[in-house]
Amino acid sequence: MTEPRVSIRVPDRPRRTHAERAAATRGKIVDAVVESIAEVGYRRTTAQEITRRAGVTWGAVNHHFGGKQGILAAVLESSFDHFASLVESIPRRGLSLEQRAGLFVERAWLHFSDPRYASTFQILINHAPTESGDGGPRWQDTMAEAWDAVWQELFDDVGIPIDQLHALQRYTVAVLTGLAATRMMQGANPTEPTAELAMLRDTLVGGLVDRRSP
Repeated sequence: MTEPRVSIRVPDRPRRTHAERAAATRGKIVDAVVESIAEVGYRRTTAQEITRRAGVTWGAVNHHFGGKQGILAAVLESSFDHFASLVESIPRRGLSLEQRAGLFVERAWLHFSDPRYASTFQILINHAPTESGDGGPRWQDTMAEAWDAVWQELFDDVGIPIDQLHALQRYTVAVLTGLAATRMMQGANPTEPTAELAMLRDTLVGGLVDRRSP
């Protein structure tokens, strides 16, 4: 005697909204640009290469970003968002400045050694857009303000003058940028800059802690 068949109905997946679909498409396009620049370089990341990797038309790219300037600015913003998400996960309370400085260097390097930053670096070298498409503030100014906000929130209890704090920030960015550039030039098997990152951490600790007002 055969057993009766039991029909199991899988619930229908909820349909995505227009906003969700648009966000997914934008994400695919940004990821395609990052992937392409990291793999084949800025100059070979053509419209055809972007649309092939993203699985969309160039018309869709223009619809979502308004052309090349818009998509490059979006990649830069996405790259910074990745950096901010790593740093913002560092606890603001319950850790000493030494611990926060160490975690900052560790998390920041996760970003600067990521393909997203490699793409950012190439965009900055080859084609740095200067103004937003809607006539708003330059993206460089926007990103600098956001960088300042992340930095000052993490080290809001430091007693050194603000110009010294900003100098440490610029120094940190310069060192991380240099290490990232060196990593890119090393090709497929880069050496992890463990000693250099430790030196950067020690420099930050010295600047943030030893020179604080008593």
